[in-house]
Amino acid sequence: MSVRDDDELSSPDDDANGDLASQLWVPYAERPEWRDVEPIEQDDGPDPIVAIAYSEKFRETHNYFRAILHSKEKSERALNLTADCIWLNAANYTVWQYRREILKELGIDLKDELKFIEVMIKCNFKNYQVWHHRRVIVEWMQDPGAELEFTCSILRKDAKNYHAWQYRQWVILTFNLDGNELEYVEQLLSDDVYNNSAWNHRYFILNNTTKFEPGIIEQEIDFTLDKISKVLNNESAWNYLRGRAFELCADLAQKYDKIRRKYWEYMSKQISEKVGMVS
Repeated sequence: MSVRDDDELSSPDDDANGDLASQLWVPYAERPEWRDVEPIEQDDGPDPIVAIAYSEKFRETHNYFRAILHSKEKSERALNLTADCIWLNAANYTVWQYRREILKELGIDLKDELKFIEVMIKCNFKNYQVWHHRRVIVEWMQDPGAELEFTCSILRKDAKNYHAWQYRQWVILTFNLDGNELEYVEQLLSDDVYNNSAWNHRYFILNNTTKFEPGIIEQEIDFTLDKISKVLNNESAWNYLRGRAFELCADLAQKYDKIRRKYWEYMSKQISEKVGMVS
């Protein structure tokens, strides 16, 4: 039995240019600079249960990758080969890892790598490996200057993209970039009050920038009730109010501020009453 995995076999140039892309592709076996390399075929065993019908382009590219991986070659041509493999299958962890090893070995300008990964993320923005690679590169560079705007550009296309939110939160925590996040979240909620990801991010920011003093909790109750009053059946806002506010009051009363336990129990009761009035 054979299976063709279109997700693995497709690449942006194939999708965008169709037959033209195939005409421009030069097989590795026909490239003079690769004549010294003996490609290594994939070994699926004598009787694979499900043999994937890879395209010739996919098969040959990865055969050459296996060869340079075996010889531990770290060169400019090897770096370009990893790019071809990634276009064909952006989820291949081994290719990404070896690409990082080549980048380190050759001392490649990482700003160029950021440009490459930006294109890859925009083509595969729900792929874990592309986001992980960007994280590693930014860690190496220790320069998060463009990262918040970059995630904004992704979230404008998909406001609930889990990987983008996770990456944004990592950047904020790692480089202490929480300056205008509440304003950003409020804008997202103004655009879509049902955006549960934005509600989660609001809690993340407050949890990491405040100690949830009484004024902050009261502010959040008022903020959330205002959103609920405009859209009564908004489950995201109700969850934010019911789950997070009650949980915060309980944690403060029982763990973090036991001296004012009575106050936090009173606040929890007040929240219950306000929720009852709005619902």
